[in-house]
Amino acid sequence: MSFGISNSVRSRAVRTCTPELFWKAVRSNYVARICAGIADAWEQWKRGELTREEYDTLKNREKKQLPIFTFHATFAGGRRLNAEATPSGLCMYDIDHLDAPREYWAHVVDERKEELGIVLAHVTPSMEGLRLVFIIPAGMSLEEAQRWMSAQLNDPNYDQSVKDLARSSFAVPEDYILYIDEEKLFTRLPVETQNFASLQPTETPQPTETPQQQTASFKGIPYSEIIRQWFILAGGEPAQGERNTKLHQLAYHLRHITDNDEGLLLEIMPRYGLSEEEMKRLIHSACTAKWGGTPRLMNTVLAHLGSPDAAGASQGDAPPEMPRKLPALVKLLVSRTPEAYRPAVAHAIFPPLATHLHRTRFRYIDNEEHEATLMCVLAAPTGSGKSCVNAPIDHIMADIRAKDELNRQREARWKEENNAKGANKNKANRPEGLVIQWVSPDMTNAAFVMRLAESEEHFLYTRMNEIEAFDALKGSSRNPQQFVIMRLAFDTGEYGQERVGEKSVSEQVRVRFNWNASSTPGRVQEYFRKVVVDGPVSRINFCTLPEQEIGADMPVYGTYDVSFDEELRPYIQHLTQATGFIDEPKLEALARKLHQELKDRALLTQDRVYDNLARRALVIGWLKACVLYVANGCRWEAAIEDFTRWSVEYDLWCKLRFFGTAIDQAESMGQEFTRHPGRRNLLEDLSDDFSRTELEHLRMKRGMSTKGTQDLLYRWEKRGFIRQTTNDNYRKLKYRNDGIDLDPNQEA
Repeated sequence: MSFGISNSVRSRAVRTCTPELFWKAVRSNYVARICAGIADAWEQWKRGELTREEYDTLKNREKKQLPIFTFHATFAGGRRLNAEATPSGLCMYDIDHLDAPREYWAHVVDERKEELGIVLAHVTPSMEGLRLVFIIPAGMSLEEAQRWMSAQLNDPNYDQSVKDLARSSFAVPEDYILYIDEEKLFTRLPVETQNFASLQPTETPQPTETPQQQTASFKGIPYSEIIRQWFILAGGEPAQGERNTKLHQLAYHLRHITDNDEGLLLEIMPRYGLSEEEMKRLIHSACTAKWGGTPRLMNTVLAHLGSPDAAGASQGDAPPEMPRKLPALVKLLVSRTPEAYRPAVAHAIFPPLATHLHRTRFRYIDNEEHEATLMCVLAAPTGSGKSCVNAPIDHIMADIRAKDELNRQREARWKEENNAKGANKNKANRPEGLVIQWVSPDMTNAAFVMRLAESEEHFLYTRMNEIEAFDALKGSSRNPQQFVIMRLAFDTGEYGQERVGEKSVSEQVRVRFNWNASSTPGRVQEYFRKVVVDGPVSRINFCTLPEQEIGADMPVYGTYDVSFDEELRPYIQHLTQATGFIDEPKLEALARKLHQELKDRALLTQDRVYDNLARRALVIGWLKACVLYVANGCRWEAAIEDFTRWSVEYDLWCKLRFFGTAIDQAESMGQEFTRHPGRRNLLEDLSDDFSRTELEHLRMKRGMSTKGTQDLLYRWEKRGFIRQTTNDNYRKLKYRNDGIDLDPNQEA
């Protein structure tokens, strides 16, 4: 028997798992650390310190970073796809929602493990489930084997979605493993018992292709191949619970290369168990949504398949390669960094460098003046080495931290003196010149405004280990300010607060605030999920780190010694001494040249998301060029141009990778509702006869989760607003725009 292993559930690459790879994964500190974090959160939930929703969110986010095993199959093409699967003869069986999985194993399963053919049993990362891997009995299919195990264990509530050959199982630490028969788990035996024709999940059956599906094509590329590639790049075929949503997205993307032909879409679209009527409604909904340019994901699919229409559309699976020849300052700052981490460091150094500029302005090609407002987020998996940026930042900011320390001491003495005085005694005014630039991310809005007011137009700076630290500036939960501050920081916009209290902070200030933050890709995507089209994402510079192979060697850093600081010193001095308006024709020429390149690419791809992101990505890259020019003593380096071009392309690659699909969906699904001011009743925008699928799409367009759809339908039915007609279809009853009213002419 043989099964697969992959770095994570997000990766489509998979290879055959050997005993060495298996034990390397389950014994790795990386797996232990992630599962320990989930276990800690589980304990917090048990103690009432986290809500169930908070625990589930953290658990689902963290476990996606774990390596995975594909016990059901190996994949000859190295990709985790059902079409390329070779069955292993093994079957997974999940027992969920157990209070004590270890006790369940000991009292219910352990004595029968050989009788049941179990070769592996372990507690799941959630701490609430038991996963069994067993040999499929002779003559059974995968689905039949699971039903057989269900009967053997008298467990009618097993997870019936675990039927997919490409289904994955998260790796767990060795101490989560309750039983393993290594010899049987890894021995290659002939698979002679299964009827593999029925291995597809019953919830998501793959239909036989019609002649039209087999022959229909777009500019020579069969639609069937386009759909196959689309699923690969969209994260795989629909999982349990996302069938309708994913098929709607596919239909919306295909409409752009089928002339919006609903009949053709009905012929070429996969069904995944949906009826003809459900498919018609889904396709009609996709084809009547607001029209835009061809989505980025579809352009990428066409580029992968060699379509000439997609030239330049694909950003590729790997980020753009960093230039070999770097500007002198960048070369110095990445010189002590392991090579794989250098691109991330090359982006992260700019917010602290720019913080040294004071009252220094540059004119962009649109004739607007800018200061060096730079913000950078490093989004990379847990344990990938995000701390690589810390030492360069510390050395860049050493002079500012030394000045800050003196002012913090002055502030502390003033507080002590005033606290020692009685309530009726005259207290000293706050000292003048308390410029403190490196501030704590754990600031209230009032403290933030006060530091800006006292900054004398210097930049504030902070570094956050997690992007969520920005929530300290959130202010009122009903009117969160952290995303407003991000937008204003890029534009040096006005911000402040007005209070009537004698000791309250009342100031209006310009936001000069550069910062660095780190987090995992999942957390970053979740953090910006509701504002992907509202401005913050396009104003921030994003970078990442490559996914580390399991068991990779330890990266070795260089030494940040005195010679490093001495070499860095003149660049920092040039930045601190600069002031006023900086005019350099080569900076303007560079911006114009890159603007034309990006505009040409946007015109070729007709990708609106790319075009919108590219505009501010260019401003960010140009500001980096301005910083490098000043740091170099206002002397131009030829390497600045190549570095800036790479920086812009890398930033765009990250943004499209992390947010491209979310922006596509937000713009294609959200536009329709900008025409309707105010809150609208969901039922009002549904047809008289509607399906659950239509309601889910409507909720998504309103920015809602589809999670509560069934509960909403139940409550509507209980209130007499609707009546269920078939399993997934409903009819409106006593409803009209101005409220609920009994209408004798309608059905009771």
